[in-house]
Amino acid sequence: QVQLVESGGGSVQPEGSLRLSCVASGAPSNSLCIGWFRQVPGKEREGVASISASGGGSQYVDSVQARFSVSRDNAKSTMYLQMNSLKPEDTGMYYCAAEFGVSCGLGSAAYSTWGQGTQVIVSS
Repeated sequence: QVQLVESGGGSVQPEGSLRLSCVASGAPSNSLCIGWFRQVPGKEREGVASISASGGGSQYVDSVQARFSVSRDNAKSTMYLQMNSLKPEDTGMYYCAAEFGVSCGLGSAAYSTWGQGTQVIVSS
């Protein structure tokens, strides 16, 4: 059974940076495509970034292009979401999600395993 644990959230001022981590267990990390999602109360969960199982491919939602970067270290079973130039609208609960496969994209329905989430607050 795959399990995911996120960390790295917190409170930051606009234009600040945070790095989220997601540690996977229960399956070889290189068999899992990973997505990062965020959700705010009253809104649907939004796919922010995804990375292929090998790390060779990634996707981003338009609103975070050039500000966020997704990466992974399969030797450590850890995936990262580097978030720079944060804006108040980036505030939300951030989740990592996993699915067996090469590449899964930004749709939440593609993922069957979810972490517990880590809160990101961007405010002055």
